[in-house]
Amino acid sequence: MKNLLFLFLLSPFFLASQNAVFPDEYIGKWAGQLQIYNGAGLVQQLPMQLHILPTDSTNRYTFTIIYGEDTLAGRRPYELLVLDQEKGLYLVDEKNTIQMEAYYIGGKLWQNFEVQGSVLNTTLWKENGDLVWELSFGSTTPASTSGGQMHEGEEIPEVKAFPIQGVQRARLARM
Repeated sequence: MKNLLFLFLLSPFFLASQNAVFPDEYIGKWAGQLQIYNGAGLVQQLPMQLHILPTDSTNRYTFTIIYGEDTLAGRRPYELLVLDQEKGLYLVDEKNTIQMEAYYIGGKLWQNFEVQGSVLNTTLWKENGDLVWELSFGSTTPASTSGGQMHEGEEIPEVKAFPIQGVQRARLARM
């Protein structure tokens, strides 16, 4: 009973430490190689940086992505806003009228969006002191559709499978 009471009294501290993980433990400047793959394998590599830094505003951080050698032309000066840290809800503001929700779930920051006929899924997480950033992309046109009929007396829902045409992955170390 004493152990149970002790754990109960400590639980607010555990919850607070879990909520503080993102974005606090991700703050810094990170750099590495972005690798781009398609079905045939690795097709391109280029430098990538990610800068997550606090701003003067509460719950607002820089979320600057830099692609390639030209750090000016390749700079994407986005911002990350904390909408509801307890629910893991964030917003990436591209500063050009595009704003997309992001979700911190299971130790990873997730985004899922569609643009110009492509679905993109991004994930960012910490692994062995590095940040790992991954993006998969594919068409919004299904590769196949199945189900949608009766099978052994049960109505089977229609399922659409979407193609994944490529993956981008970067392991980023603190600069």
